[in-house]
Amino acid sequence: MIHNIITNNLLKEVLSCTASLYFDKPEATSDFQSKDLRGAIAGLYPNEILLHQHSEDGTVKYSYPFVQYKNVHRTCMLVGIENGAKLISNLNLVGETIELSCEKYRVLKKDISLQESLYGIIKTTCSYSFLTPWLALNEKNYEQYQKLEGWTKKKEFLEKILIGNIISMSKGLGYTVPEPIKVSIIKLREVQTSLKGTPMLGFLGTFSVNFEIPDYWGIGKSVSRGFGTVVSTVSVRSIKKS
Repeated sequence: MIHNIITNNLLKEVLSCTASLYFDKPEATSDFQSKDLRGAIAGLYPNEILLHQHSEDGTVKYSYPFVQYKNVHRTCMLVGIENGAKLISNLNLVGETIELSCEKYRVLKKDISLQESLYGIIKTTCSYSFLTPWLALNEKNYEQYQKLEGWTKKKEFLEKILIGNIISMSKGLGYTVPEPIKVSIIKLREVQTSLKGTPMLGFLGTFSVNFEIPDYWGIGKSVSRGFGTVVSTVSVRSIKKS
C-alpha cells in the first residue's frame, strides 16, 4: 500500500513479490506453521540459499531475509524481496507435494503479485498492524522490559526497539536512513508464542511511523518464519471488507 508521498528522493524502489499457495486439502491453511512451510519449500530447492539462509558450509546467514514464509488470514504465503522476489515468482510449485505438520499436500494453484514497492522515510506518518506476533525481545532486553514499571515506560522501550528493527532491516536492503525515524505505538498487547519450541513473548497491535513499509514484510526477530508481519491499516480495513 503506497500512501501520499511527496519526497520520492528519500525512498528506495524495491522489487517485492507475494505468492499465495492453495492445496488439495483445505485444512492445510489452518494446520501448518510458517516454519513447516519454510522447511518444506527449502527442502525442494536445497541449492537456493535465499530459501533457507544457510551457506554451503552450513552456517546461517544473519541478514534480513529476502524470502519469508507466512500463514496470514488462513492463506499460505511466500514473500520475496529483490532477488528473493525473482526467485519466488519463478518457482514452479504447482503440482509439487510438500509436507506440513506431518501431512502431505499437493499444490494446486499459485497466485503471484510482483511489483516495485516503495520503501523508506516519508514526510507524513503511516499506520501499520502486526498480523503475526512481533518478536521484539531477546534474552537481555526481555529482562529489562519486565523490570519496567507502567505501560508508559514499556511503550517507550518498545518504540526504541522498533526503530532499531527498521534500521536493521534498512541495512539489509542497502538503504541508508536519511532522517530520524519516529515511531508511536498506538495499541499493543502481549501474546504468548513459541520459536523452535521455546516459549516467547510476542506483541500484536498497531503503530505509526514516518516510514513506508511494503505490506506483508516482517519486522523483528525470525521474520523468515513469519513473525512480525505488518500491513498498513488501510490494507487491514480492505481485507475485513472483502
